[in-house]
Amino acid sequence: MSDITTLLPAIEDYLKTLQSNICNTLSDIDGSQQFISDEWQRPYGERLQGYGITRVLKGGDVIEQGGVNFSYVKANSLPPAATQSRPELANHPYQAMGVSLVIHPRNPFAPTTHANVRVFMVTPKDKPAVCWFGGGFDLTPYYLFNEDAIAWHQQAEDLCQPFGDNVYRDYKKWCDEYFYIKHRNETRGIGGLFFDDISEWPAEKSFAFMQAVGDGFLEAYAPILVKRKDTPYNASHRDFQLYRRGRYVEFNLVYDRGTIFGLQSGGRIESILMSMPPEVRFRYNWQPEEGSPEAKLYEVLVTPKDWV
Repeated sequence: MSDITTLLPAIEDYLKTLQSNICNTLSDIDGSQQFISDEWQRPYGERLQGYGITRVLKGGDVIEQGGVNFSYVKANSLPPAATQSRPELANHPYQAMGVSLVIHPRNPFAPTTHANVRVFMVTPKDKPAVCWFGGGFDLTPYYLFNEDAIAWHQQAEDLCQPFGDNVYRDYKKWCDEYFYIKHRNETRGIGGLFFDDISEWPAEKSFAFMQAVGDGFLEAYAPILVKRKDTPYNASHRDFQLYRRGRYVEFNLVYDRGTIFGLQSGGRIESILMSMPPEVRFRYNWQPEEGSPEAKLYEVLVTPKDWV
């Protein structure tokens, strides 16, 4: 990969602009609340140093809770979560920056969503810097609308196409495999894109793909949220939404490498756990009624579907 260091200022500017664009668009859709901004810094000399901007919307008419986080951090040693597939990079200095978000709508017919774009750079002693890009976006509906799933994946395929004929296929498959809750034998949602090691492309192409994913997320999610935010619902719909939010908690605390990375690296706990839903319910051995809309969702969670 070509030298990444010359691109870091442009990547930083892009990520902060992306955060603002996402927050402004979602605030306009909500119409009742704005994202509050919480800027933080970790001074030189701490285990993890750097800065970030955590933006959170709470109690909105449309968005019950959502967080969009930007961070740029540096440290002297990569934590285990980041060296699992690269043991040769353990104990070397690194820097990382990215935007990550989770949006939990109030309406059970509007899906939860997650997105992330990030870049890592490791500087081993007496060796060239090593860097890689990662990220993606995925959708977690509580009630399944085929047209929404198709539109979501069509947007993902369209943004991937300029970067290679197999990019969407490979990263869609990677997403289904990554967001799999092994102890439940089901995926967290209907997927999207996931990539964690773009290092074979030139840095300029990798950065361009990061921008395509970041911008494509908003183009994919905003129309779905607008379409579903005012759908009438009752207490049973809300109850199912809160039950399924429990799967989000289970995945994030047990499997999610971003959460684990943040905890292992000594990251800011409020920003790390901003992805948690504001309300959730756990039930013992609950099963959907056969033929119900809830059971329809489980059909695609147990067996991931090709939507485009």
